[in-house]
Formats: sequence, C-alpha cells, structure tokens
Amino acid sequence: MEESISGFKVRGDWGDIVEHGERITRALREVDVHDSEQAGDADYTAAFEEWDEWRPKAHETLDSDVSEKTADQASVEEGKGEKAGKEPDEDIKTAGEKLSESYERLEEDDAEAAVGNWKESIDYVARAADSAGRKALRRVEDTVYQNVMTQLAPYYFDNELVSANIQQSARNGDNGEQFVFEINVNDDELKEIVSDRLAEYEDEIDRWHVEVEKDTDAAEAIEGAEPPPEPDDNSKSTTN
Repeated sequence: MEESISGFKVRGDWGDIVEHGERITRALREVDVHDSEQAGDADYTAAFEEWDEWRPKAHETLDSDVSEKTADQASVEEGKGEKAGKEPDEDIKTAGEKLSESYERLEEDDAEAAVGNWKESIDYVARAADSAGRKALRRVEDTVYQNVMTQLAPYYFDNELVSANIQQSARNGDNGEQFVFEINVNDDELKEIVSDRLAEYEDEIDRWHVEVEKDTDAAEAIEGAEPPPEPDDNSKSTTN
C-alpha cells in the first residue's frame, strides 16, 4: 500500500482491491466515525453507510456492479418539488391557482396579498421546471455515465467522509486484470487514526480473510449434498 496526502493506494488484482476497501472500512468502523470525540462535531454515520455500500465486494465486478453503484451515487439529487412528493404538473396547477388568487386580491384592493400570491405562483412554476429538468437528466445520465464516462474517467465515490476511485490498468501478463484503488479519508484527524489502524493490521494480521457473500442454499444445490441435521435439544446421554 502507498500512503500519500491524496490517500491510501494499492495496485493489484480484484482480490487486492476488495481487501483494501475492507481494511479501510474496518478501520473506520473501529474508529467509530459517529463518535463525537473521534469525528468532532460531524456525524458521519450516513456517509459511512454510503461508503460501505459502494465499496467493491468479492462477488462483484467493476464493469457491472461498481459501475451501476457509481452512477447511482453520482445521480442528480432531488429538488424541492420532488422532496415534497409533487409532480411538475401538480406544481403548475398550484401556480395557476395562486395566480388566480392574486387577481382576486387585486380586485379587492389587497395589493400586499396579491403580490404575495403572485410570488408564490412564480415559485411553483420555477419548482415545476426544476423537477422536470432533473427528471430529464436522470433519464439519460445513467446510460451516459455507464457507457461513456467510465471509459474516460475512473469509477469514483465521494462524500463528506470518503473519496475514492478505481482505475483499471492494462493486463499484466498472466496475472490477469490489474487495478489501482485509491481511498482518501477527508477528515484529517480521522485519516491519521485510520493510518495508524492500517499499520496495526500490517503488523498483527498475517492473512486477511476477504468477506464473501454467504449462500446458505449452496450446499443443498450440489448434487448429493444434504443439509446438516438439526440439533436435538432434548437428547440425553444413554450411558449409565
């Protein structure tokens, strides 16, 4: 592993990449990133969960799984209208209603209320346009990102806690596909603690056991295999 101001970097095969992500994740978990004493005033719980979801897993592939998760993570965020659960046409309808109310207030010589309704009408129109624009962007961004951008830029992740990117390098002879994975902890104090933890792993752990997705039905799917017998809690020794 190479350590620099830009983060912790490894070069190797897919197993090396997965292990690197697991080490960083374990260090962050042990540091307890939502502990105020470790993280200052920040609460990194949600950011840690996002990172833990995105990091590459042993059963995944770069071109399919990590590409899809990167596109999801880079997706255009919801606007105010979407967060309120309103479709663009609903906001347009509300804008029309507010505009009608504005004219009614003018007829009643209530200029202040008329201006207020008129401003609300404009806000709803703007919110409708924003929602429509975001929806249009999302319809194309996943395809554009996965099919175009990943050919030009690395697969990346970025939030307030962790910044990371994976690049696929050329094949290395008989060693198969090779990758470069760089991870940076954005909080300098946490980064220093993580660095110390990683050094401890190097000294104390001889062989890192990469996490794999558990498949409890695998044994039963193998021809001739039978599930292990259920334990008999009521069994007693018959030995006298």
